[in-house]
Amino acid sequence: MSMPPAAEQLDMKKHFTSSILLWVRTDQPRQTGMDYWKGPHSGIISATPGLEEYRQIHLAEHNPGRWPTTGGVETSIPVDRKIDGVAEVTFRSALAPSQGRKQTKLAYADEINVFGRTLLYAGPPNSSRWYDVAGPGEKVGARVLVYLRRRDGAGAGEFRKFVKKRLVPALAGSGVLKELRTQTFLPWVEKLWDTPNVAHDNPHDQRFHASLILGFTDTAARDAFFTGNVIRDLSDQLAPLVSAVHAYDVAATLTYVKNGDILPHYEE
Repeated sequence: MSMPPAAEQLDMKKHFTSSILLWVRTDQPRQTGMDYWKGPHSGIISATPGLEEYRQIHLAEHNPGRWPTTGGVETSIPVDRKIDGVAEVTFRSALAPSQGRKQTKLAYADEINVFGRTLLYAGPPNSSRWYDVAGPGEKVGARVLVYLRRRDGAGAGEFRKFVKKRLVPALAGSGVLKELRTQTFLPWVEKLWDTPNVAHDNPHDQRFHASLILGFTDTAARDAFFTGNVIRDLSDQLAPLVSAVHAYDVAATLTYVKNGDILPHYEE
């Protein structure tokens, strides 16, 4: 594998992003919940003041875990914790969340109509990073969403440094990605998103500490990447720092707010 470029050399924009991990209710068909999220619930979130971007990441129903088997690391996604989707909410500024309290109350009240469990993961301002890895006109035809769980005993600073200095350059240096976004999370706190009548159970050994969104030209490029040398090398480097790598195939990514504007219809 060729040496990756230094992290500082990559074109990148820093953002303030929160991710809400979502499990649809199990007392109705899964697709009913996914459609409600895409429809009525999306309108509540889109109308929130101060948003730079709002995306829904719909995960494939069949998701055993795409990351290759790695010794000492959980790469198979447990069925009872398998996520259905993620709301990716990016704010214009650190003060923006306080502007959306009215819409947040509406979202709180509406969650029971669609979700059985929701978990908010947040990072400090500028901890969400979007890397410019696509060439002019290149589009994303397939995505994988990856969650990393830091190993007990591994330092938070060491972990964040690895993501920024080693993981990102290696991924960008592969030359196949058309989208690369990363988030590193603050310690999870239930009170940040304690919606009524919805579960928020998140045991210590199930929590995540970072996420990656990897975009590819198509499913063939995705499949080749996850069976290639880059992933094998990264798995060996990750093993001392992480106890779990859950890689989800993405079924659809829907954008409702873009560059601060509410779109008349979501973009895929």
